Amino acid sequence: MDNKAESVGAGIGRIPSGCSILTVQHAGQATGMLVSWVQQAAFAPPSISVGVKRGRPAAGLIDGSGRFVLNVVGEDPKPMFKRFGKGFSLEEDAFAGLTIEASEFGPIIPECIAQLGCRVMEKVAVGDHDIYFAEVVAARGNAAVKPYVHIRSNGLSY
Repeated sequence: MDNKAESVGAGIGRIPSGCSILTVQHAGQATGMLVSWVQQAAFAPPSISVGVKRGRPAAGLIDGSGRFVLNVVGEDPKPMFKRFGKGFSLEEDAFAGLTIEASEFGPIIPECIAQLGCRVMEKVAVGDHDIYFAEVVAARGNAAVKPYVHIRSNGLSY
């Protein structure tokens, strides 16, 4: 094995992931962001892990509310990537013109193929990201539509 940065980046980039839109609301503010570092973390209780780059506006809302929604992106990711790929400040309306539904966990995006209502169990700092471990306490999904699968050419940057 080669420990050069380009080899490490190429190897990490081969780890497939999906993409989701993490939505959150707290204290009258709401936002959404594109996330790709999501993984099932446990069966009992059913749990996931999600990586959020430190300093993202959504992180403060997650920390404050202790909840979020993971809206899983389907095979055609372009509309969600175009909308959420750049990120939003808390002053911007991340959902303007988009149909959303309210939930106790945060905004639900019905056009996504699954929605997971999550309650944060633990937050762990790892490098330049925080990893949230969350119990999935509510969900719905469309099993007839396949999820988008994402593979990077380089696992050392977005």
